[in-house]
This record gives sequence, C-alpha cells and structure tokens, in this order.
Amino acid sequence: MRRAFITGISGFTGAYLRDELLRAGYDVSGSVMSAPGPGEHVLDITSLEECRHVIDVVRPSHIVHLAASSFVADDDKLDMYRVNVMGTLNLLQACADTGHRPDKIVIASSANVYGNTPGTVDESMTPAPVNHYGASKIAMEHLVRTWFDRLPILITRPFNYTGCGQSERFLVPKIVASFVDKQPFIELGNLDVARDFSDVRGVAYIYRALLEADAAGEVVNVCSGRPYTLQEVVEMVRNVSGHELQIRINPQFVRANEVRLLVGSAEKLQRLVPDIMPIAFSDTIEWMVRRGEEVAETTRAAQTSLQG
Repeated sequence: MRRAFITGISGFTGAYLRDELLRAGYDVSGSVMSAPGPGEHVLDITSLEECRHVIDVVRPSHIVHLAASSFVADDDKLDMYRVNVMGTLNLLQACADTGHRPDKIVIASSANVYGNTPGTVDESMTPAPVNHYGASKIAMEHLVRTWFDRLPILITRPFNYTGCGQSERFLVPKIVASFVDKQPFIELGNLDVARDFSDVRGVAYIYRALLEADAAGEVVNVCSGRPYTLQEVVEMVRNVSGHELQIRINPQFVRANEVRLLVGSAEKLQRLVPDIMPIAFSDTIEWMVRRGEEVAETTRAAQTSLQG
C-alpha cells in the first residue's frame, strides 16, 4: 500500500488532493494545525521535534508539502518565513533524522517567485519576487535544492488556480460570490490584466501524476499556459449566473505599473506528465457558480423553515 502524507491536508488544495489520492488507491493521512479528524495528525511544522515524531509514526512512501503561510497580504511577515522556509526544512530534516527515505516528495512553491516578469514564464527565468510571500518561497527553494542529492524531491511553482471552497479573499471566488448573491455591483481593479488560471481538481491530479512521475531534482510550473483577462472572467461568470451587476473600478485596486500579461509555460509540465487532461476554465466557472447557487438555495430553504 502506498502511504501518502499531505501537510495542510484540510486546506483548500489538500482536501482535493486527499480525494484524488484516495481514488488512486493510496492510504492517505496528513497534518492539521488543530482538531484532527480520521487520518490527521496535529503538526506545527516550525517544530523539528514534532516533524520527527509524525514522520516516524507515519513513515509515508509519498509526501506532498502544501502547508504554508499562503495569502500574500498576511500581516505577520516573520511567521511567513518561519513557516515557509524553516517549516519545509524541518520536514526534510525529520526524514533524515528518522532514517526514512520516501519514494517522492513534492514541495509546493509558488509562481509568485517570478514577481512581475511579463509574458510567458518558464522555469529557466530568474526569480524576481516583489513581496515577502514570493521571497520566502524562493528562499525555501534555494535551501531545498541542497537536499536534492539526499531525497527525491520535486518543487512545483503553481500559478493561479481556483474552485469550490476557495476563500473569497481570492479574486475569482469573490467575483463568483458577487454574482451568485445577486449583488448590485462589485469593485475591481484593472480589467485588462491577463493571468493564468487552472482548476483545483486539475492541480490535484497533476500533483498525483508528479508523485508517480520518474522525475526528481526538478522545478516545474503548474499552470494551464492559457491567460484570461479579468474582463473575460467576469463575462464567464455573468453568462453562467444570468445576473447583471455594475463593475466599479476602485482606484485602490489599480496598480500603476501592473504587468498586463503573466502566464506560465506548461511545456516542462507536459513533458513530465504528458497525459494531463486540462479542465476548461469555463467549466471551472460553471462548477463554482452552480455550487454557489446550490448552497444559496439550501441556505434560503433552511431560513424559510426556521421562520415557518
């Protein structure tokens, strides 16, 4: 039995990856910060001792490291470096200290390491992060590379991805919620910026495929290779929801020197896992809108029942 361990298993990506690995026949466990459920272990990855204990107990054949301080606007910058850099190194050190060598370790970095590099970005381009999140991830990458000769590690740089269950702090869920809730308007920034968007279900599949791929000591983009403008995203949601609302440009959301186009090259990804079946982003939007409408209808029915 292949035993997969996912750090951050209860998070947005972790929940979908758990399902993907279970469908593929893995015995899946993972780490959470508190209130563990079945197959979950409370783990503070900033503690080397806790990492040693969990790795020694689980002895996973495959590890996917997702746990991170992941929201760019997080206030605690020191904690971001402590979690993203030292937490990752603790996980690798724990494998070494317990004498456990997994078959594969996939570590999630971020496309934020590229900063505002315009155009189509491939893995050979020099990182140029412009915020602490991106800087913490590239620092993590550099230190993880020193482990390439000791453990079978693959580093991923995911671009934007979304899906049902993602926090409305992120742009696409915010847009979807505004239409589903039939708001009269939404405030956005530059509508002509184009970014690379993927479906979280597709990302979960890619992570499983990379776990099983004959590749290590590599860095690979996880992306669609297809840019969408913010205006295109709004129109997709409008068409599926059937709702009309006013788009208001909030000057606070407009960046004077914002890169108009930033998209990942998927060439290396397709070479490592050639059987990828991308999910059309229009299908992602329809899934999110329909699920949002179902939740809204269930909520209305519950409120009506209580009032009755």
